[in-house]
Amino acid sequence: MLGIGGGVLVGHWTNEAALTGCTVVVFPEGTTASGEIRGGAPATRDFALLAPERTVGRVDAVVLSGGSAFGLAAADGVMRWCEERGRGFETRGGRVPIVVGLSLYDLTEGDGSVRPGPDEGYAAAQTAHEGYPPLGQVGAGTGATMNKWRGAERREPGGLGGALLEVDDVRVGALVAVNASGAINDGLVVDSLVTGTYEHQPADPFADGDDPQAPTNTTIGVVATNAVLDKLGCFRVARSGHSGMARAVLPAHSDGDGDALVVGATGQVEADCGLIRLMAAAAVETAIRSVGHDGGA
Repeated sequence: MLGIGGGVLVGHWTNEAALTGCTVVVFPEGTTASGEIRGGAPATRDFALLAPERTVGRVDAVVLSGGSAFGLAAADGVMRWCEERGRGFETRGGRVPIVVGLSLYDLTEGDGSVRPGPDEGYAAAQTAHEGYPPLGQVGAGTGATMNKWRGAERREPGGLGGALLEVDDVRVGALVAVNASGAINDGLVVDSLVTGTYEHQPADPFADGDDPQAPTNTTIGVVATNAVLDKLGCFRVARSGHSGMARAVLPAHSDGDGDALVVGATGQVEADCGLIRLMAAAAVETAIRSVGHDGGA
């Protein structure tokens, strides 16, 4: 991802008029994967199979999409794309592609009747290639916004951010669609809480647990590494990736966010899992902060 090489491909489908889209990450054969959800309002497809104790230990593709739960249908098109190429988990009835989907809520930013579906997911997979994909208001980040936790009138553009870190021959890349209720953490809110000067806003969704707009956020992403990791190792790396999310977004992992990360390890380089965890936390934090600084471009 973002130049990680080793057969990791990234492609987008973007609808600039409707302000929605999807992003597909295609992994090479044999990629080990796991993930973790920490937000309270996730929209996911087949995420449960990533748990370390589940049978299938590999993944073919991950789809990040707008369109809220409707956008999970984009994974159908990626399933078709993988099947045409003979990709998938071997069964007696043929290969079944393992495609995990994660969606964010962007229905109020453009035309909410337009959502990524099977054809759009297929189109994104068709464009997938190695190297550095476009970032910013593209793909899953097209209609993303952030800084909504203290009132919708304060929201700012979110988007798709990316980062690639290298230590010797070990690579860890992160691709994150930031549609958070929180804002990029600049330390000011933390300082105000510590000093007792924080002003609780009337529009703050924390003040009303029944606010129908509260669960309409989510930061979702994929971390890829060329390291050798088993499924439990990938899970631990996902946990560390969420640490990077919590450093970059304040607040993160709220009841109104569906924050989730998937980690894929392509297995080309032997590396210490602790190093990969450190790099993943830094990569996710850097990817998210790139959205706040320059729209992820």
